[in-house]
Amino acid sequence: MLIEAEGLTKTYKIGRDKFVALDNATFNIDEGEFVAIQGTSGAGKSTLLHILGCLDTADSGSYHLGGVDVFKLNDRETARLRNEKIGFVLQDFSLINHKKVDFNVMLPLYFNKTPRREMRERVENVLDAVGIGSQVGKRANQLSGGQRQRVAIARALVNDPSVIFADEPTGALDSKTSKEVMKLFRRLNEKGIAIVIVTHDNAIADCCDRKIVIEDGKIVLDSGRKTEK
Repeated sequence: MLIEAEGLTKTYKIGRDKFVALDNATFNIDEGEFVAIQGTSGAGKSTLLHILGCLDTADSGSYHLGGVDVFKLNDRETARLRNEKIGFVLQDFSLINHKKVDFNVMLPLYFNKTPRREMRERVENVLDAVGIGSQVGKRANQLSGGQRQRVAIARALVNDPSVIFADEPTGALDSKTSKEVMKLFRRLNEKGIAIVIVTHDNAIADCCDRKIVIEDGKIVLDSGRKTEK
């Protein structure tokens, strides 16, 4: 089992009031699954993604990633786990616009002190894998939206993660480019990488094999769950 989440709850204080962003969320995700976490704005899906991505912690509950009890790790151990096991793809691409494509993709490798020669090889491989190897010498701000998202996906891949978490990855793209990006995610998933996409868009969720639907912080539907063979 890749992800085991049990009773995840997250509450925020707003003045004297409390807002329950996540309410007793429990589910598992196997290695190699292709999952949509779906819900409207404010439903709790981004809060859940931040917890699964080791960017935040829950107030209660447990979370295991690849058998590791995430909530028992210290900050350094959490950062290492996040860098080695998780890739992120965000709606706004989060690229350094004035830097070239290869620099943007290399960034995760700096944190684990990958040798320079190996960095170059890995970057070339992942850029070719996402179909954008020819753009390696361009600055990020010279690329189209679809190309920029492919660079972001290449960056997420460069450390050979167990799972990619994508937060509204097609939100800034037109429908044609969105379909191309989702086809790319599918190809990556077919190579064994688990893909978890947060989206409000039914069309995007329908591209995934399984939907986890959140309303008011609660999981109200978990459809398409893989059955044990």
